[in-house]
Amino acid sequence: MKQPGLDDRERDENGRIRLKRGDTLNEHLTQPIPEFPDDATLQDMRDATGELGINKIRKAAKNLP
Repeated sequence: MKQPGLDDRERDENGRIRLKRGDTLNEHLTQPIPEFPDDATLQDMRDATGELGINKIRKAAKNLP
């Protein structure tokens, strides 16, 4: 059963929200992160910021040089 606020994701059998795939392109995110190019993968953004979640990546990207 999907729960509200999960951005089209589901919880796994342990109740944790699954992370989006690392090969997802920035341009395909619901709200692309403007600090990264459209063709940047989610894994590239995770590596650049050191964060895993999209919201944390978005906040950390604002502080990138």
